[in-house]
Amino acid sequence: MITSEQKAAAIKSVAAKTEDTGGSSAQVAILSERIKQLTEHLKGNQHDFMARRGLLQLVGKRRRLLHYVAEKDSQKYLDLISKLGIRR
Repeated sequence: MITSEQKAAAIKSVAAKTEDTGGSSAQVAILSERIKQLTEHLKGNQHDFMARRGLLQLVGKRRRLLHYVAEKDSQKYLDLISKLGIRR
């Protein structure tokens, strides 16, 4: 699980304002951090199928949020995926 310090660091890296904790870009950053942690977990536990399902759900949610950001502002989308290291 992601700690509150990791969550705050993820939000701080992409948020437009300091109090912007629920914006789309902040949510994408938090989901990306959780996806990284689950990916590391699954490298050592290949047969943890519930974790794999949760990972796929998080990836789908992040994809939908990124699609929303891309529709609203394409330049913000490009900046966000470059900051987080996400492929298009």
